Amino acid sequence: MTKPSLERAIGQKGATLLVVGSVIGSGIFSTTGVMADSMPSATLLVLAWVVGCLFALMGALTYAELGAMFPQSGGVYVFLREAFGSLPGFLYGWATLVVVLAGGIAAVSIVFADYLSYFVPALSSSNVVFSLPLGFGTLTVSAGQIVAVASIWFLGGINYLGVRAGSGTNAVLTTAKVTGLALLPLFALFASQANPEWTPVVPAEVVSPLAAFGVAVVAVMWAVEGFYFLTFSAGEVKDPQRVVPRAQALGLLTIMAVYVSVNLAYVYALPMEELRGTGTRVAEVAATAMVGQGGATVIALAALVSTLGANAAVILAGSRLFYAMANDGLFFPAAAAVHPRYRSPHVAIIGLTLWASVLALSGTFEQLFTYVVFTSVLFGMTAGLAFFYLRATRPDADRPYRVWGYPVVPALFVAGGLFLVVNTLIEKPVESIAGLILLVPGLFFYFYWKRKT
Repeated sequence: MTKPSLERAIGQKGATLLVVGSVIGSGIFSTTGVMADSMPSATLLVLAWVVGCLFALMGALTYAELGAMFPQSGGVYVFLREAFGSLPGFLYGWATLVVVLAGGIAAVSIVFADYLSYFVPALSSSNVVFSLPLGFGTLTVSAGQIVAVASIWFLGGINYLGVRAGSGTNAVLTTAKVTGLALLPLFALFASQANPEWTPVVPAEVVSPLAAFGVAVVAVMWAVEGFYFLTFSAGEVKDPQRVVPRAQALGLLTIMAVYVSVNLAYVYALPMEELRGTGTRVAEVAATAMVGQGGATVIALAALVSTLGANAAVILAGSRLFYAMANDGLFFPAAAAVHPRYRSPHVAIIGLTLWASVLALSGTFEQLFTYVVFTSVLFGMTAGLAFFYLRATRPDADRPYRVWGYPVVPALFVAGGLFLVVNTLIEKPVESIAGLILLVPGLFFYFYWKRKT
């Protein structure tokens, strides 16, 4: 009996929408308010979004060459394995499981629940359902956390039904959320209630504008996290050598246009001192300032669709990473199983949704996105080094696509990653070190699975 395999069912349109859908989630609705708390001016705030999007675009173009070289499921895991061996590849996969993918899904689901409470206040994160005393503290579970977990399992179930169901759901949700986000710049153009003043205000807590800018770019990296997720699913893309590079470039240019225009609408609607008080509900507050309560309702609906769409895309892409690792004998063997009917890595999907649910019950939004971004940028920088290493050691390898702007574009990607890693270590040392500590148990699992293999 032939072992079932993954199906190449994602075309050019689906691949581009997967890039956009993987990236546009909760970040554009929630992080600008958090960023404003430490930024001295609106000009620097918008500039941080431009720089973060350009950084992601350079990374996407760099990964596109590697994805065309290795058109198989696994993405960055495959790139690191091919360049430096199985251990760096495994540590990336482990960090992605423990922190990046699962933590990102958890953080986005929390924002989904936060915006749902706009319509159903009883489902707010402030509504504590129960508290469970533990030996090291008390686990408090809110209605919002329960909603977050329910949304994760709902999307996991859709992806369980196969790549066509997952990709189709992502396409519908991505189209809907981009349409919703496009309303914010339109509100700014036609609003009668908007505040057009753009007045820089330097808060007392801002000591170093450069350090504050670096922290803000880290927040933007949370909003663009996932720009490389398409490479995880390259084994299910039709003609990946051609489709993956085009989808990466088109997707990131679309994302940059959306993000910059939406943030211009934010700073048009609200002066900096008001932005600083919006927290994770900045889109809702800005829409209310521009067109009243009706606009806030529309944006809250767009945020619900956006966060659902992002997690649908991440679960689709991320489960393929664990499938690839299990195929190499470096993960739980069951994760390599493919459903005989749905042709999906169903065990990997279940495992990812389960761990993301645990994180959704244990962390706050801001803590989760700091863990996610620091670890992701660290390994992203390493993948950029893998790009140069493979160019040097395999100069004659088949490269259906070569990165535009070589060597400047990939070099800037690596240099930008190094700056963000160092700046985050200095400004957010607790979260950064916690992300590194989570790598340690991975070493024990690696040597255990390696020995078995």
